[in-house]
Amino acid sequence: MGKLKRRVRLVLTAMLLLAAAVPVAAQTAAQAPAPLDANTAAVTEQRLLQRHYLIEGRGTIADTRSYVIEQPLGRLWRMAQSVWLRWIGAAVIIATLAFFTVLYFTLGPMRIEAGRSGRMIVRFSAFERCLHWTIAISFTILAVTGLNITFGRELLLPLIGAEAFSRWSLLSKYAHDYSSFPFLLCVAVMFLLWARATLPTMVDVRWFMEGGGMVGHRHPPAEKFNGGQKLLFWVAMAGTAGVALSGVFLLFPFYWSNIIGMQIAHVAHALVGLAFVATVIAHIYIGAVGLEGGWAAMVSGEVDLNWAKQHHSLWVEREFGQGRGANPPAGATTTSP
Repeated sequence: MGKLKRRVRLVLTAMLLLAAAVPVAAQTAAQAPAPLDANTAAVTEQRLLQRHYLIEGRGTIADTRSYVIEQPLGRLWRMAQSVWLRWIGAAVIIATLAFFTVLYFTLGPMRIEAGRSGRMIVRFSAFERCLHWTIAISFTILAVTGLNITFGRELLLPLIGAEAFSRWSLLSKYAHDYSSFPFLLCVAVMFLLWARATLPTMVDVRWFMEGGGMVGHRHPPAEKFNGGQKLLFWVAMAGTAGVALSGVFLLFPFYWSNIIGMQIAHVAHALVGLAFVATVIAHIYIGAVGLEGGWAAMVSGEVDLNWAKQHHSLWVEREFGQGRGANPPAGATTTSP
């Protein structure tokens, strides 16, 4: 009889323990995450990316930017860098060269209509010319080495081989970085020197309305800088500001931005740089090819008096009025070369 009671007591105890364990197990099962299949994980990942644009993990080092695990905008940046910028750059440069080639063979260079007088007038000082050529040389280095990033792999690598291209690219990187300093310094000095003289006036409005004298034989009056030169100056200043701002982010990576900001800075730097190259091509054509006698302004600093009267008549009058010029001898303004 005693054995039977003990067995009954043992069975009842086991049943009570089982009854108490079932709710706990059910609660634990409800709290445990359900297993994720591949589709569920992908949906969760997409939701995370849509909300945060990148997925970050955790780490123990101080640089939290290294915690980025996945950043799909990098694919868009890679497409822009390896495909879109090449097409855009090629289109911009080829279109600019084609436009001025057609312009040259249809209109030709603008001649000095009265012929060369043989009298010269000082247009730019030695300091201004030195400033201009320092900018020109440093910009050429920046343009060539910058275009190497976009077009070098496609154009140079097949021609010179991997080893030579690797050395050239490394040299280009250092040349690009260090030539930016004299370029920016000289542009800043040029801004201080010419900003006031390049402010637009109503004279420039008239100059644009009359086409700058490019069509026909009527040449609108202009100051030391005409409307086109003023526009070019301010476009160059805006371009310099654009490449400088984006270039600082690239020259000192991750100091002021994360990886997304670096990618945006790279694309912006390339686009502004391409527009800058097209602007300089226009400047070279107008200054060296499109205007007879214009090249001398930045070589010797002097231009023929008839050239100055034809393109910058108001400036010539002011120079004479301030005693920095002299009237040419009788008949000199109509003397042919």
